[in-house]
Amino acid sequence: MDTELTFSSRRSPVVSLHGCVASSQQLASTVGLDVLKQGGNAADAAVAIAAALAVTEPCSTGLGGDAFCLFFNGNTGEIKGINGSGRTPRGHTLDFLLSRGYSAEAPPPAFDVLNVTVPGAAACWWDTVQLFGSHKLSLQEVLNGAVELAEEGFPVAEVTAHLWAHSLAVLRDAGRDLGGDLLIHGHPPKHGQVFKNPFLARTLKEFGERGKEAIYQGRVAQATVDIIAQHGGVMTLDDLKSHQSELVAPISTTYKGVRLWEPPPNSQGLAALLLLNILENFPLKDLGHNSSDYIHILVEAVRLAQTDASHYVGDPDHATVPVKALLNKSCSRQRSKLIRMDRFMEGVEPAPMTGSDTVYFCVVDCQGNACSFINSTYHCFGTGLVPKDCGFSLQNRGAGLSLQHNHVNCVAGGKRPFHTIIPALVTDCATDPQKPRLLASLGVMGGMMQPQGHVQVLFNMLEFGMNPQQALDSPRVFVKYDHKENQWSVNLEEGIKPEVADALRRRGHKVNWPVTGHKRSEFGRGQIITVGDWWNPSVNHKTHPSKVLWAGSDPRSDGCAMGY
Repeated sequence: MDTELTFSSRRSPVVSLHGCVASSQQLASTVGLDVLKQGGNAADAAVAIAAALAVTEPCSTGLGGDAFCLFFNGNTGEIKGINGSGRTPRGHTLDFLLSRGYSAEAPPPAFDVLNVTVPGAAACWWDTVQLFGSHKLSLQEVLNGAVELAEEGFPVAEVTAHLWAHSLAVLRDAGRDLGGDLLIHGHPPKHGQVFKNPFLARTLKEFGERGKEAIYQGRVAQATVDIIAQHGGVMTLDDLKSHQSELVAPISTTYKGVRLWEPPPNSQGLAALLLLNILENFPLKDLGHNSSDYIHILVEAVRLAQTDASHYVGDPDHATVPVKALLNKSCSRQRSKLIRMDRFMEGVEPAPMTGSDTVYFCVVDCQGNACSFINSTYHCFGTGLVPKDCGFSLQNRGAGLSLQHNHVNCVAGGKRPFHTIIPALVTDCATDPQKPRLLASLGVMGGMMQPQGHVQVLFNMLEFGMNPQQALDSPRVFVKYDHKENQWSVNLEEGIKPEVADALRRRGHKVNWPVTGHKRSEFGRGQIITVGDWWNPSVNHKTHPSKVLWAGSDPRSDGCAMGY
C-alpha cells in the first residue's frame, strides 16, 4: 500500500462575510454551505455536514458512532453543549466480562462486539437541530444533501480512499470484514471511484421523516441488536430506546485574554484546559515556534495534563469529577513547577488509549452563531459490524473502559466511557462576561492528540500570529504513551528541524522524527473559523473588531473551508 502523501500545494485562508463552513470533505462542506444559503443556521449546517460525512467518510464517522457539539448563540453570547456519547448496555457489567474470561490485563480485543456502546450520534444530530437550529428547515431538508450523495454516489477522495483501505486491512487482520454495504465487490473504493450507499440513504430518509425514533426503535434498532447478538453482545432494544443526549454546560479557562471552551467529562476537554493553565507560566513566544525549548516544555506539560485527565475523567453519573479543583490556577502553577528545562520527568502514568478515526467540522453563520462539532466511530469503522441494510458500522468506544474495579473508567452497565473527542470554541474575556465575543470555532481530531492539537493551533495564532490556514499547515508534535515499551514518545512531523529532534534526544526524550506521508494522520485533522483577524499582531482587534470570517482546513485531510 502506498504510504506517501506529499503536501504539494499552498492554500490561503478562506475569507467571507455571511457564513463559513470547514470540514474534512469538500462535498460535505458544499452541503453545509447550501444549508446556510437556504436559510439554515450554524446548527442546521453542522448536522447537514455530519450526515454528509457519514456518507463520504464512513471509515471515520457515522450514525453508529458518538458526537459532541458546542453552540455559541450570536444573539446572547450563551454557550451550550450536547454530550452525544452513548452508554454501555445495562447487562455489560464487570462481573459479566470477568465471567467471559476477560480481565484488566486481558480485556476484550479492540474490535470485539463487547466494545459496542449505544450510538449517540443520531440523537445528537436531532437534538442539535431541535435545541439550536433555525427551525426554518425541517430535519428532512437538513439531511437532503447527504441523502443525495448516498443515492447518486460520490467520487471517493484521496486520503479517505487510503483510510478506507487501511481500515479494512486492520479489520481483516482482526478477523472482521465489513460485508457488502461499505465495499464495492468486496474491495474498498479507490481514489476517484464512485461509491453509492443506498442502505444509508434509506436510513437517513427514515431519520428525516421520523426523527430519533427511526434509529433507536424499529427497523434500524432491531438490525443493530440482531448483529450484536449474533456476535455475542448483550445490547437490547431497551438500551437503544432509553438513550438520551445530555445538554451540558461547557468548561473553560483563560489564557492571555482569551477563553477556551471545551465539553466537560466524560470528554477529555479538561486535558486541554489543564494544558493551557500549565503553559501560561512559560514565555513560549520568546522560546520560538517549534524550537527545542518550546517543544520540551509542551511535552512535559502534555504528560502532566493528560495523566491528570486519565485519573479523573469519567462518566460523571458514576463518579465525581473534581473539574473546578483541577482547573484552579494555583493548582496549575504548582504543577508547572514540576517541569524542568534540563530533565525528563519520570513516573508519569499513561493515558488509557491512543488513536482515533474521527471527523471534526465547524460552522459560523451570518447571525454570529457558531457550531463546533465532532463525530466518531473511534477506531477504523469502529467494530466493523454493519447492521443489516442500514449502511453504517457500529463504534467500539467501549474500549475506553477499564476492567480495574477501582478505576474511574471501570466498566459498568449504562456507563459512558472516557471520551477522546472534543470540539472547542474560543471567546474573548476582556469584554462583558455575560456576553463574550466569539473569536473562533476550532478543533483537531485524533484520539489523545486532540487536546494537544487544540493548544498547538491556538498558540500558532495567539502567540505566533499565524492565520487559521497557517496554524493548521504548521508541523505538529504528538506526545503519546507507548504501552508496549512502557514509555512516552515524542513524535515530530516532517518540517520540524532535525537539530530540534537532536536537542530533544539529548534531553532524554524518545523522539520519532520525521513522521511523513499518510503517517501524518496521527497528528490529527483540524478545522478553524475565526471571527476577525485577532491573531494578526499588527491589528488592534479590541478597538477595531472585524466581522470578516477567516477559515482554514487541514491539509492532512481531503476537505476545505468554504464561505459566501
